[in-house]
Amino acid sequence: MGPARLTAGLDHCRRLDLPAHRTLHGVVEPRDLGELISYANEVDMRGRGGAAFPFARKLRAVADATGSGGDCVVLVNGAEGEPASSKDAMLLTRNPHLVLDGAVLAAEALGAREVVVATAGGEVAEASVAAAVAERRAANVSGGAESRVPIRVVGIKERFISGEGGALVRAVNGEEGIPPGRKKRAAVSGVDGLPTLLSNTETYAQFALLAEYGPEKYAEVGTSKEPGTILLTVSGGAAQGAVIETPTGTLLADVLALCEAEPGDGVLVGGYHGAWLSAETAGTAVISREGMKLAGATLGAGIIVPLGASTCPLGEAARVASYLAGESAGQCGPCRLGLPDVARAVCALAEGTGSVDAVRRAVRVVERRGACFHPDGTAKFVLSALDAFESEIALHLEHGSCGRPVRGVLPMPEREAEPDYRLEVDWSRCQGHGLCAHLLPEFVELDDYGFPSFQTIPGWMAKEARRAVDMCPALALRLAQTTGDGPKPVGSPLRLVKDLRKAGEGLTRMSGLPRISRAGGTA
Repeated sequence: MGPARLTAGLDHCRRLDLPAHRTLHGVVEPRDLGELISYANEVDMRGRGGAAFPFARKLRAVADATGSGGDCVVLVNGAEGEPASSKDAMLLTRNPHLVLDGAVLAAEALGAREVVVATAGGEVAEASVAAAVAERRAANVSGGAESRVPIRVVGIKERFISGEGGALVRAVNGEEGIPPGRKKRAAVSGVDGLPTLLSNTETYAQFALLAEYGPEKYAEVGTSKEPGTILLTVSGGAAQGAVIETPTGTLLADVLALCEAEPGDGVLVGGYHGAWLSAETAGTAVISREGMKLAGATLGAGIIVPLGASTCPLGEAARVASYLAGESAGQCGPCRLGLPDVARAVCALAEGTGSVDAVRRAVRVVERRGACFHPDGTAKFVLSALDAFESEIALHLEHGSCGRPVRGVLPMPEREAEPDYRLEVDWSRCQGHGLCAHLLPEFVELDDYGFPSFQTIPGWMAKEARRAVDMCPALALRLAQTTGDGPKPVGSPLRLVKDLRKAGEGLTRMSGLPRISRAGGTA
């Protein structure tokens, strides 16, 4: 839709190698930091990972923290985590050099020690970036003029919170990839404790285009307040799910029409921390930060999920709420204990046995009470579903169902199963102290005599369960693993680039992803 910029050349090539990329975009010339900050300010460039933070302010913050002659790092956040997004994986797989151009441009201007590209859950994306780095090294060996800023590729574990800034920095530093208890600004202390410019994959690609075009040409498309194009991942009930590029200011209805998608009962915008739009609102909503704000949503990372009319909306929301509860890092009590309660309340509502008030009470417990935005984002998704599906909720409460099956339209990851666990007790030792129920209140109940009964413990709670075993005063507990071998698909995964697994398909085969044409649609 509109001129291809981020996707230029992809209607002819499955992957742009270095020669093809240089033919399209030329060689990036180093720029002065002040000039780059001025460029970013002139077009009000914002991050494309969801938070929409001004990129110029990030550049200035890292420069100020680095001081004269200090080290810093440029970090590319390619850890999408969000099951309904594939734009970053698409860029890293098919157009990695554009991303690297933007990162290297920033690194040279800041005098950075290195560029780090973090990817999660996609062997093909990781291999594509590694190949791109090798292509640049080989070009320099042959007398080329590629930047010699070191580029390091780091693969991290894929989970919903992988892309949270603090979690990403910890993972790159070799620690557990969960948000830190105390927030740290990456611009002050990030990779290896150094000031770090942390931004999303698409942001760096857009930055490269801004330097190539200059602010005036860059702003020739899009709206005056938000110039340029944007990548959207359209999935769910769309007949032609794809990653597409469109100028800001495009009608959401036109995007849905291109992907042969009917809004049905609603359109989810912004992903699983986003909000639902009614079909009526979606018909007039505009693709931009301002346009989505007027519609009652946030564009976030450019995720568009039309629900269609063949599936149960409330059942779909319950699936996502349960998934998000399982994606908790497990370190903050309100999130670890509260999100499962939220999921149970939504599931009960879908079964016709719960109430809207019970869901709202559960949500109030978790709001604004975590080390990261995961509890608040989950609360936003659930509360939006209550408003969007009011008529369906009434049917469920009256009849136990709306009459439609849950088809798994909302994308979910396909992963290797994590084992579940159970606590086993030596009754000859147990004296009913009740400490295990205090440590694991959501999985242990005490009878009238103070003795425990146990529920199955999910893998993400194994650490807390082992703590209960170690702290049992009577040494009466042991933790046993239940069966958990083999793949455990949850719902219907979105078959885009990050789901390619077979090495024989190589870097250039894009099974399941419609090719992007010059107009941003499918070829």
